Amino acid sequence: MSHILICGAGVIGLCAAHYLRARGHEVTVVDRHPEDRDGCSFGNAGMIVPSHFVPLAAPGMTALAFKWMFDPKSPFYIRPRLSASLIGWGLRFMRASTEQHVARSAPVLRDLSLAGRALFEELADTTGNDFGLVQRGLLMLCKTQSALDHEGAIVARARELGVAAEVVTAARAAELDPDVRMDIAGAVYFPLDCHLTPQRFMATLLRLTREAGVQFAWSTEITGWRSEGRRVVAAITPRGEITADEFVLAGGSWSPATVRSLGLRLPMEPGKGYSLTLPRPRQLPRLCSIFTEARVAVTPMGDTLRVGGTMELSGLDESIRPERVQGIIEAVPRYFPEFRTADFGAITPWRGLRPCSPDGLPYLGRFARFDNLTAATGHAMMGLSLAPITGRIVAQLLSGESPSIDLKLLSPDRFGA
Repeated sequence: MSHILICGAGVIGLCAAHYLRARGHEVTVVDRHPEDRDGCSFGNAGMIVPSHFVPLAAPGMTALAFKWMFDPKSPFYIRPRLSASLIGWGLRFMRASTEQHVARSAPVLRDLSLAGRALFEELADTTGNDFGLVQRGLLMLCKTQSALDHEGAIVARARELGVAAEVVTAARAAELDPDVRMDIAGAVYFPLDCHLTPQRFMATLLRLTREAGVQFAWSTEITGWRSEGRRVVAAITPRGEITADEFVLAGGSWSPATVRSLGLRLPMEPGKGYSLTLPRPRQLPRLCSIFTEARVAVTPMGDTLRVGGTMELSGLDESIRPERVQGIIEAVPRYFPEFRTADFGAITPWRGLRPCSPDGLPYLGRFARFDNLTAATGHAMMGLSLAPITGRIVAQLLSGESPSIDLKLLSPDRFGA
């Protein structure tokens, strides 16, 4: 079996380590952060979403982005800056935002999501569900009839793809989730969607991989590489070289910088998101939900309630913009009228950088230039949802097996070297 070095200990890297070790490989995981970290694998909305088969790059998104970017509280914001990479990313995003791209991408995202959901069920069964997997579905809550009509079109497409979905009245939504009062025109219900507590899932993965013998190098940044011909030989770190037979790039938003010295170009922008977790919410929903117009996600996690959202393109900047957080807070009472903005006054907001490719699809597969370097990054808001299936596919590829899902659209070389 091979010695495999995984660059990144986020949810993707840990899932890859888990499935690679299960196939008997020797695995080392390197991460630039200390073990006690709080990246985007920890503070996200914890949703597993077969409903999300439409990529971020879709018709109408460019117009929405321009509309929202001038509102500091909007769901989307681009920090004005002269950046060749941002300009290039934006042009690629606009070119990808077509109906043809959605039609090609939706079946792949569906297959990934449904396969990933099944793996979450397996993990819950084998661990006693110690990460709190809840399989009750998701509600897309719509304040306006126009939003409900738009989501209704998504329902039709979901059914064509074999993803269960239905438009429901406000009264029916209240029956599905009677523990929270809603002020909505209606909703779309996706019964296959699930949710969990991300911090607990990460703790489970760390425990499983450690018990299986995976080795970790924390606070260890990869600063360069040593290669020979078509093979990467070693990762260079301040602590010395780490040699391996295979290398997996799972560094999230830091992935492009990690492989730049190899002459590889991986178009990606960090999409900053925020969340706040109420320890004692006024009401605790049974289902996770998304406020459709506000683009805000709400997830019950045990006795707590997490609220999160926004897409902020401001580079590798982890600072917190209060106006962005305020936009999330102000959305909650509009949909859940029992809540008050003051409920969040003492809550420290979390932030994380989600790795966003220009076409809204992850990078998954081997790089053409190197025989032993594999990408597993760029999942944007789908990182948690697609982590187990991504990890299993990486394990299949590196074990000489045919991947269970066609990876053609996910090639890390699809935008050129």
